[in-house]
Amino acid sequence: MVPQRDDVLEWLLAGDPAIRWQTLSDLEHAPDDHVAAHRERVAHEGWGARLIAHQLPDGSWDGGACFPSEFSAELYENEGQPWTATYPTLTLLCAMGADAADPVVAAAADRVEASVVWEHAGQPFFDGEVEPCINGRTVALCAWLGRDASPIVERLLAERLPDGGWNCEAPHASAVSSFDTTINALEGLAAYAAAGGRVPVDAALRGGEEYLLERGMFRRLATGEPAAARFLDLAFPPQWHYDILRGLDHLRCAGRAPDPRAADAIEILRSKCGPDGRWCLERVHRGRMHFPLEAVGEGSRWITLRAMRVLDWWDSAQSAAAAQPEPARQ
Repeated sequence: MVPQRDDVLEWLLAGDPAIRWQTLSDLEHAPDDHVAAHRERVAHEGWGARLIAHQLPDGSWDGGACFPSEFSAELYENEGQPWTATYPTLTLLCAMGADAADPVVAAAADRVEASVVWEHAGQPFFDGEVEPCINGRTVALCAWLGRDASPIVERLLAERLPDGGWNCEAPHASAVSSFDTTINALEGLAAYAAAGGRVPVDAALRGGEEYLLERGMFRRLATGEPAAARFLDLAFPPQWHYDILRGLDHLRCAGRAPDPRAADAIEILRSKCGPDGRWCLERVHRGRMHFPLEAVGEGSRWITLRAMRVLDWWDSAQSAAAAQPEPARQ
C-alpha cells in the first residue's frame, strides 16, 4: 500500500461503526470475525443507535411510512421531501449495515411489521406500495430483515419497460425508463437474489443494468449528454436519487465484471478524489433528516469508502485482464 492509502484507511477506521466495519470488509478484507465484531456495534453506537432511538412507540419513525404524520404540501414547498419517516430511516439503517439478527434491530422491525402502513392505501409496510422506486427499496429492506418480498418482486418484474428499466411515471404515459427508478429496482432485486429469493430475477437484473450501461451510466441515449447534472454529484444518503457512484456501486455489489461502457463514469469518479486521497460530499438531497451525517464540501467517509471500493473493483479486474497471457498465434 502507498502511504496515502494507509492514511485514508486510518481516517475511515476512525469513523462511525457503520463506516468502520465496511472499511474492514470491503477495503482491508479483514477476517470475518473481526468484521462482525465491528458490525455488531452499528445498532448500539453512533449513527445507527441514534436512528433506532428515534423509533416511536407506535413502531413508526416520525409517525408515518413514507412521510411524517405532519407532512403537508406547505412543508414540502418550504423544506423539500422529509427523510425522517419509517421508509427512509430503515433504508439508511440498511445502508449502515445494522445486523438484522441483532435483537434491537429485530425488535424494531417487528414493531414496524405490527403497525406501520403505507399512506397510499393502508398496505402493511412489508407488503410494499405501488411505485416501483418505493417497492425496489422495500424489497431491499425485506431481504435485509428476513421478510419474503416475492409478491413485490413479481410486481416489479411485470412493470419492466421495453427498454429494460423501470419508471414510476409509467402509469402516467411515460414509455421510457428513468435512472432514478431503475437503480432502486435493481438494488432491491439484487438484494433479493443474494438472500436466496425464490423468484428468478437474473434476466431483469441484466436488462436493467444494460439500460444503465447503454447510456454510459449517466448519459442520454439520443444525445450522449448527461441526462441530469446531479447524476455527476456524489450524494449521501442517496434517498431515491440516482448518481454515478450509486450506479457503479450496484454493479460492484452485484458481482458484475467491469464493463468498458462504464469507463467514463469511472474516470469522473476518479477525478473527484482530492490530493489527500479523500472524496468530498457534493450533495445532500433537500429535506429534513433526523440529524446531519456529514457536511457538503468536506471530506466524506461515506463517499470515500464507496468510491474506493468501486475503484478497487474496477482496477483489480483491469489488472487481472492485463496479466492474462496473449493467445498463441497460429
